[in-house]
Amino acid sequence: MRPFQLSPIQHLHLLNAGYCTHREWVTIRGGTFRSVRFPAGFACIEHPTKGLVLFDTGYSERFLVETSSYPASLYRYLTPVYFSESESALAQLQRLGYDARDVAIIIISHFHGDHISGLRDFPRAQFIYAAEAYDKVRDLEGLAAVRAGYLPKLLPDDFQERSIAVTFNLSSAVQTGHPLTISALSQRSTPNRSYWPMLAALPMESPFTSGIDLFGDGSLIAVDLPGHADGQIGLFLSTNQQDYFLCADAAWSSKAIRHNLPPHLLAGVIMSNRRHYQDTFHKLIQLNQRFPSITIVPSHCNEIPR
Repeated sequence: MRPFQLSPIQHLHLLNAGYCTHREWVTIRGGTFRSVRFPAGFACIEHPTKGLVLFDTGYSERFLVETSSYPASLYRYLTPVYFSESESALAQLQRLGYDARDVAIIIISHFHGDHISGLRDFPRAQFIYAAEAYDKVRDLEGLAAVRAGYLPKLLPDDFQERSIAVTFNLSSAVQTGHPLTISALSQRSTPNRSYWPMLAALPMESPFTSGIDLFGDGSLIAVDLPGHADGQIGLFLSTNQQDYFLCADAAWSSKAIRHNLPPHLLAGVIMSNRRHYQDTFHKLIQLNQRFPSITIVPSHCNEIPR
């Protein structure tokens, strides 16, 4: 029996849109001084009722444009980016037989540039993310935005009109047993404004004890992964063959999870909260040990077939 008993999606495509490079020793304890590639991973989820759902988008040409001048150029200087238009999320979806307008929903793990650069390519998509994530960056500009890994112009002009924000303030929901509300970030109506996700109970042995059932059908369970960025979302999902946990940047490699090799202390400079990161990273290790059949997918891991 599979441990999480999720409603299966139709298909999962694990893809990457470009990559950046960085010194390995910063990203994993005991790493070398050589520069290594970190693919900008994203996921294409074929859902039986919601249609095409993306988890992040990776890089796009827009990232290179937005980081061409100071202060945003510091972003590209610290993590050099390698990208061609054929690697964009849109181009790869087109090769799978889809059009930009086929993408119904994009789940944003967090608002770093390597995760949101392709949002403007999907004019009909609705955006789902944690309210905590956007609240932390929405008013940032200039150098303050760059320090947070956020490039405001990567967001579509109508971003808020197409947005739904979920909250991970679970304490009251656990106590009352009531569904968690979605709070729209705009007074204007959105297609799923009336849609309420349910609190999802995960197996007792799981280090992640609860999450949000995003579609109310047990197919996509979002959990809070604080530390790397405030409001970072991870996603449990299953196909008919395999269980997955998309853990975004809660770890940068599968090797780090297997061997308990957290990043160097210097990496804490870009984290929202080092202690929260350590707690989340430890939960990933526990998840891997207790449920080895689940494929954990860090967004930037080179081991993941894409």
